[in-house]
Amino acid sequence: MNAPTGRAAADTPGPPAVVLVSGGLDSATCLAIARAEGFACYALSFAYGQRHEAELAAARRVAAALGVVQHRVMTIDLAAFGGSALTDRSIAVPETPSGGIPVTYVPARNTIFLSMALAWSEVLGAHDIFIGVNAVDYSGYPDCRPEFIESFERMANLATRAGVEHVARLRIRAPLISMSKAQIIQRGASLGVEYGLTVSCYQADAQGRACGVCDSCRLRREGFVAACVTDPTAYR
Repeated sequence: MNAPTGRAAADTPGPPAVVLVSGGLDSATCLAIARAEGFACYALSFAYGQRHEAELAAARRVAAALGVVQHRVMTIDLAAFGGSALTDRSIAVPETPSGGIPVTYVPARNTIFLSMALAWSEVLGAHDIFIGVNAVDYSGYPDCRPEFIESFERMANLATRAGVEHVARLRIRAPLISMSKAQIIQRGASLGVEYGLTVSCYQADAQGRACGVCDSCRLRREGFVAACVTDPTAYR
């Protein structure tokens, strides 16, 4: 795990919360919402063997811009298992939507990420974990649905000291879950999110420039159009 960065905890009032920050549009908005609600935010990102590593640089930019208390980047090797176009370069990233769960789905990714966030939240004494999943304008991933978030929250309260000792109920916060991409962008814009700092593309180049054709790029571009907000994305 990398050394923590960010401002000292004393500089940020409010209860602690762990926020999963990928470097994309949704997680940046989620982080801004957590801060707007008065939380002292501890950002957690993952180098998991993803092909779009430019998102980690974006995560650092977003965390710094939104003034988190700490930002940690954990290294885990989901590429060792493969099974996804995002972790296996022999699988092409599709350029047109397909039926069913797409090959860009990374098996168990959000389950693993939330488990790591849960561990950190116990150490911090945090009772809120924020994740920017969305079940409206999304790619159809099973671990972005309300049922998954609700189930993980139940499990978390069975598996933690705070939950068992009834100190406080741990909450998995998914504020974007029922919002359209346009609504997410409008909400983030109202909170001052600089979307030009973010990277959403599944196959962004080393400079973070987007391909403009993958599913994530399509959803992002359509979201800015529908939100009537200027798209700051750098395309190749």
